Amino acid sequence: MTFEPVIGLEVHVQLKTASKLFCRCSTLFGAEPNSQICPICAGHPGVLPLLNEQAVTLLVRAALALGCKITPHSVFSRKQYFYPDLPKAYQISQYDLPLAIGGHLDISALNHTPKTIRIHRIHLEEDAGKLLHAIGARELDYSLVDLNRAGVPLAECVSEPDLSSPEEAYEYLTQLKAVLQYLEVSDCDMEKGSLRCDANISLRPVGHKTLGTKAEIKNLNSFKAVKEALHYEIKRQMEVLNTQGRIVQETRLWDEARGITASMRSKEEAHDYRYFPEPDLVPIELDEAFLSPIRAALPELPAQKKNRFMTAYGLSDYDANVLIGDKALAQYYEAAMAKVSPEAAKPLCNWVTTELMGQLNASSKTIQESPVSPEHLAELVSLIQKGTISGKMAKDVFGEMFETGAAPEKIVQAKGLVQVGDETTIAQWCEEAIAENPKAVQEYKGGKSTAIGSLVGVVMKKSQKRANPQLVNQILQKKLADK
Repeated sequence: MTFEPVIGLEVHVQLKTASKLFCRCSTLFGAEPNSQICPICAGHPGVLPLLNEQAVTLLVRAALALGCKITPHSVFSRKQYFYPDLPKAYQISQYDLPLAIGGHLDISALNHTPKTIRIHRIHLEEDAGKLLHAIGARELDYSLVDLNRAGVPLAECVSEPDLSSPEEAYEYLTQLKAVLQYLEVSDCDMEKGSLRCDANISLRPVGHKTLGTKAEIKNLNSFKAVKEALHYEIKRQMEVLNTQGRIVQETRLWDEARGITASMRSKEEAHDYRYFPEPDLVPIELDEAFLSPIRAALPELPAQKKNRFMTAYGLSDYDANVLIGDKALAQYYEAAMAKVSPEAAKPLCNWVTTELMGQLNASSKTIQESPVSPEHLAELVSLIQKGTISGKMAKDVFGEMFETGAAPEKIVQAKGLVQVGDETTIAQWCEEAIAENPKAVQEYKGGKSTAIGSLVGVVMKKSQKRANPQLVNQILQKKLADK
């Protein structure tokens, strides 16, 4: 029997607030263990939580951008379970009345066809602490608890089971991350735990509408891990079903080292958590006076920016996608575009996405840390377009720009790299190259068009790489045709 996967994702995003959800403790990453806690987030008896308004604002901003309906009346609930990193033995979350419901995110599915992924809900909750199983490189035979993350505000975005492949799940996460970064709702840094994902997957016979028994996969610390874990789980479930086995509803952990998922525990149902309304927090009441300023301040989102880049700059779908995938990269490109002519849009895009990003990746730098400013890169592209330097020269100049941060024109002047465009001078070099290389001339005249390349190389050597290559080609072709 042929089966198809049905995938839904639960994405937990740390909201970009300075303090925790119900207390004033810092959310700064990397502090000493248990240095950012107080009686509230440490779960001491007799304390009362106080809601962080900024967390509500950020979640509403994300929900509006994703087309969700904001519920005017929402409440917090206690989600009860016992685990060492949960100091109160319950988590303050939302259950039957979340802040936002509905919504959607458009992705590019297989064969680049557009597909809409529905969003079931987005709700607000506090994070748990963290268990430490090692100190540096030393593995421990016991666990330590760090409560610095306890109480950090999270937005949990739950998709409908609309994803049909690991590749679609990867694309959905990529697009969601971009939207959240553009909104400045979260930095979405998975290495710091700012974005975490659990995947629910089941298989059903092709053409059937009834969902199969699902497994939830946890411990997914990268988008690549999400894709690989889903591929493995599809294969595992298919083997079980094709041998008349039965899928068990359970939570499984992704073991990246072994490339497999392993059973962790049976999957809980909502009633297992014994949800009930949080008695220490009043309901959240949101009216249009609260929502209107947030809605009015929504920025240009990735999909809108992509369309504008393709329309205004004439970029391809691929180029626009690369640029808008990172908000800071898109801002860099636009800052550079402001300094060049419209015809430079594509060449500038190539320099940003190929040369600049290549150097940044090799140096483990972000675009914000680039030693080459947008203005300097624009100036370099302009020098090429004006014929002041050749593309090959520009690569040498760029290398020094990246190393020193200097302006390209200063480097060109200091090194005497100005391209020679004088036809008389280039014609003289061409005459010398033809006279010194009769074999190449004979091969070219005999129909081997690539032989002209060796003559061009001789001219470039004579000019110390400063001759205009296009002009060299033109003059050589003319002179060889006359012989």
